[in-house]
Amino acid sequence: MNKKLYASSIFDRFKQNCRTEWHSYCHHEFVEQIGHGTLPIESFRYYLEQDYVFLVHFSRAWALAVYKSPTVADMKWASEILHSTLNTEMQLHVLFSERFGVSESDLQNAEESLENLAYTRYVLDMGLSGDILNLYVSLMPCVVGYAEIGLRLSLNYASVFDTNPYREWIEMYSSEEYQKLALKSISSLERLSQQLGGNSRYGELNEIFRKATKLEEGFWSMCMNPSIETSSWALLRCARQEEFRPFHLRREQGAISHRRRWTALGCRADGDAVH
Repeated sequence: MNKKLYASSIFDRFKQNCRTEWHSYCHHEFVEQIGHGTLPIESFRYYLEQDYVFLVHFSRAWALAVYKSPTVADMKWASEILHSTLNTEMQLHVLFSERFGVSESDLQNAEESLENLAYTRYVLDMGLSGDILNLYVSLMPCVVGYAEIGLRLSLNYASVFDTNPYREWIEMYSSEEYQKLALKSISSLERLSQQLGGNSRYGELNEIFRKATKLEEGFWSMCMNPSIETSSWALLRCARQEEFRPFHLRREQGAISHRRRWTALGCRADGDAVH
């Protein structure tokens, strides 16, 4: 992501003050193994299941953002993300997961992990107990972090890109459409910060950003080791004495076009983000 586009923004200040947490999140071993193409399929399958659960609560957070938005323009932006997540992204997530042997039924019946629960409920609590600015700050590590991760992996691991089983995932978050979405989100955060006294509340907001970033890192760690006893999903699977089904990586000819995700949010590859 072009740092010049958001230099001096409140988001950049958050990143600088939380640089240790941000680096641990964006350079987590889970992420690096995706870049190398060496992440165990079991870990990625578990990520796909938990990410689907996350998207359900992510949708609720954006629905809350619509309610909390101070202007019609802000309501429209939040509702666009909500609509696209529920009606486009989640369906594409289902199609993408099927390539890795994860059915729609697997996604819908996935047990929510403790780490996932902690993260998503923290975001919702920030929105329920605070205002729209608190909520936006808690959402930014996810929205913008994935853009930075995707772009860095696409550049740093280009030599193994053609044989990487996770190539589509990297392409999705490194795409120009998603990069525009992330920048538009930063712009929305900056506008809300100026309207709602972000500078005078900086200490409080910075801690929200720090905690959300650490919870993102915890999400990676959870997916890195899906069978560890601290995972509620693993405990429940073990209690039922179930076994993992065989993993079959099914890369069909032609990749799913993820452009629909971000163009649905008004972020085009051939021009600026539209409102």
